[in-house]
Amino acid sequence: MSETQVLKPLKTWSHLATRRRKPSEYEIVSANLHYNDKRPDTPYELSPTTFMNEWYKKNTFGTALKHPDWNAFRDPEEVVYRTYNMMQDGQENYVFGLFDQFNQREHDIALDPRWAGSLARMYTPSRYLFHTVQMASAYVGQMAPASTITNCNYFQMADAFRWLSHTAYRTKELSLTFADKGLAAKEREYWETDPAWQGFRELMEKILTTWDWAEGFVALSLVAKPAIDEAVLRKLGESARHNGDMLLGLLTDAQLVDAARHRRWATALVKMALEKSGNAEVIKGWIAKWEPLADKAIDAYCGALTDVPQAAQSAKQATRDFRQSLGL
Repeated sequence: MSETQVLKPLKTWSHLATRRRKPSEYEIVSANLHYNDKRPDTPYELSPTTFMNEWYKKNTFGTALKHPDWNAFRDPEEVVYRTYNMMQDGQENYVFGLFDQFNQREHDIALDPRWAGSLARMYTPSRYLFHTVQMASAYVGQMAPASTITNCNYFQMADAFRWLSHTAYRTKELSLTFADKGLAAKEREYWETDPAWQGFRELMEKILTTWDWAEGFVALSLVAKPAIDEAVLRKLGESARHNGDMLLGLLTDAQLVDAARHRRWATALVKMALEKSGNAEVIKGWIAKWEPLADKAIDAYCGALTDVPQAAQSAKQATRDFRQSLGL
């Protein structure tokens, strides 16, 4: 009579069982959660020729950027949904504290009407730009080959929505004081027709029709977002301070805190990709493709910030410094 072998139950999920320590909360709720990366020929359990399977085979698994185990990627800050909400609840309390304090001081009444006109043109239309970042982050996250990469993009998406919401809030506030500046009325017109915005509109609309997940990541996180960070956040914040608008300066500073975290996870992903030969050339090729559009966007936007000396040159150099820091 053969003896029945009794299998010992695993103490954790199988993909985490080889580690000689208790898995962290981050690993448990973030790692290896995709179900559509088990069979690259049929990501979804339908006919291999269905539209969705063909889409993922081409744009996720068929990308030129290759790695044997994308699931090995880890967010360097190990952000999970719970900690993201705790962290950004504090950020939101800070931002709305700014709104309340400056409102009590009647900040908007003290602004120069000419600056209010500049805000109507250069600041309040940015909610359209932030919405494109939100949508692009959502797509890259949806198509990413690992759940840990997806999560980073989704938290980035949530941050873009927060930025959009703050901008919309300030738009309404400003419109109550400056009813004749087109605030809360002309933002779409500025976004679609004003020369200052056309570079960013072209850049982001083309990214939104970039289906390859890895090229989308490079175009968004390594090229477009750094351009937005340096021009629409940092340089606009400088202009705001020059014009006595400390509130906007502090708001852009708060957004740059989020942007710095976005760069840290993007840096970690690039570092991982560069472990495989050939990927450096792929990434450099995509940067060469998208960088001229980003430079054009920076030139157009910063060219309208006439009170910030050499704004465009400084912003473009900052984007290059970031990319050079990646080892590219």
